[in-house]
Formats: sequence, structure tokens, C-alpha cells
Amino acid sequence: MATPFIDQGYPAALCNANPGRSGAIVHKRRNPELLRDGEQVSMPPPGTVSGRSVWRLGRGTRPDGTSSRTKPCIPKALSVCFPVALAALVLAGPCNAETWRGLTVAPEERCSSYNKKRDYSYPQSIEREIVRLLGAVYGPYTGTCFASMSETDIEHIVAASEAHDSGLCSRDRATRTRFARDLRNLTLASPRVNRHQKSGKDAAQWLPERNRCWFAARVVEVRRAYGLTIDRREAATLEQVLAGCESTEMEPLTCHSAAVRNQGANRVPENGDGALARYDDNRNGRITCKEARRHGIAPVSRDHPAYRYMRDGDGDGTVCE
Repeated sequence: MATPFIDQGYPAALCNANPGRSGAIVHKRRNPELLRDGEQVSMPPPGTVSGRSVWRLGRGTRPDGTSSRTKPCIPKALSVCFPVALAALVLAGPCNAETWRGLTVAPEERCSSYNKKRDYSYPQSIEREIVRLLGAVYGPYTGTCFASMSETDIEHIVAASEAHDSGLCSRDRATRTRFARDLRNLTLASPRVNRHQKSGKDAAQWLPERNRCWFAARVVEVRRAYGLTIDRREAATLEQVLAGCESTEMEPLTCHSAAVRNQGANRVPENGDGALARYDDNRNGRITCKEARRHGIAPVSRDHPAYRYMRDGDGDGTVCE
């Protein structure tokens, strides 16, 4: 008796509704000549068989490969299977759905307009929470410790635009905002890495120099948490990374930056710090140009104690010019 096969996405019972007959499922495009009853049919590549092109071959096949019993598998199955089989088909979701590590594999699709400022906003104060979790003003992508938060950007591990095109485009604004502020998906990176190297790319397009196993595992975790899809290229890249990982924990904290010049340079600044106590009026751990001007210290140069708590956008060593 030939052994029926079933492409992923259909419960086996639906295409083997009459077990009393031997039969095999063949792909009419790949096997136009059809086979004699009892011949084994090789499994086609996953994802190549659909309900319109899968046929069942039963007894009575003529030597020339034709048969009056050749008919579509799915319609016949639906007419004879128990209701539970029909329910299984409905619950199975899209035909031929492919999964990888619990994620649906599908091409990216922008089903609604993308507006990061409107839908994926987060407060700047969340940077302090990121630093607290990291244990330092630290960029895990490069293994670099920074002198202050003014040297780093808040970085989404799964980029907001990538998440939008992987399913969040159909979700409400509250879900998108929750994603944007989820600490599991936030880390720190230098502006060079965040804005010019990674900049919205997925794992198939960019991988970090350091902590790749941690990064790959975190991408999978975040995508699962929000029911996001993943495309084939990214899944293949992440699988290659994860297959070689003994651990997906972040590497022990090490610093490779000349900017760290003293023991306290990589700690989270407290409100009792001299510069913050003097110039940080709203006690959020940062000093703005408005606050600097209010206290008469603008422009602020690199050697000023307030500089480390300010953002130098152009990196010229002076802020609030």
C-alpha cells in the first residue's frame, strides 16, 4: 500500500479520508503522467502543494496513468470527514503555513502606514531603565562601555519598522506603543551603529560584532511575544547563529573604550552627583540646553562636568552652541 503524504498546513485525516483504499497523493504538475496504484510518491519540497493542485490516486488506475477516480483530495475529504476534521482545517490557519521556532514564516508586508513618531514613541527617561538592566552605560553590540548616556542612542533590537511590517501594522496603537517601550527589546548603541549600520535592518541584513547568540535569541523572544512573522532569510540567518550557541546569555561585561577613564565612568549617574544636583532641574538624569542656559553654563564644552549628561548631536565636543 502506498503511503499518503500531506503537505504542511493540512491535517493528515483530511486527505486520507478513506483508509480502506490504497492511495497516494501526487502533485499533478510535478507528476503529469500519474502513477500506477501502489507506487510510492516522493515528497515534494515543503510549501509547493496547495488545495488546488493536490490530487489523490486510488485503485483502478489505467496503465496509461489515467483514472476516472482521480479527483481533488480536499473537496472529497470535506464531504466525508468528521466535523472535527473540518474544525482542524479551520484552526490550522492559512494553507501551507510554515513555522520556525514557534514563528510563522512569511514575507514582510506593510498593511498600514508607518509613523514612528506617532505609533512607536517612548520617553527619553527609559534610557535610565536600560542602563540599570545592563549594569552600565554599555553597548552590547560592540562590547563598549561609554562615559555617559550622552554618547549612546536607545536601540530597538527588533526595529520598529521591521515589527510594523511583520504584523504590528494590523495592531492597535496601544500595542505598538507597548512594543516601543518593551525593555526586552531595548538596548544601547553608539549613534554610528544605531543610525548608520543597523538602522532598521533585520538579522539577515545585519548582525552585531559581539553577543550574537544573545541578540539572536532576543529577536526570537520579542517576535514570539508580539506574534510577529519572520521571513525566510532572517529565519535561516538566526538558525545558523543559534545552532552554534552554547549559551544565549549576554557576555560578561567588558569595556573596550578609551572614554572610560575612571572607576565611576560607567555607573548610572545618581541625582546626588555634583553636576546633576546643580543643573538637572527635573531630576531625570540628563541636562538639557534649556537647563544649561538657565544656569548660565551654555555653551557647554567637553571638559565641563555637565557635558557627560548632555547629548552632543554632532560630536564636536560642544553642546548648546
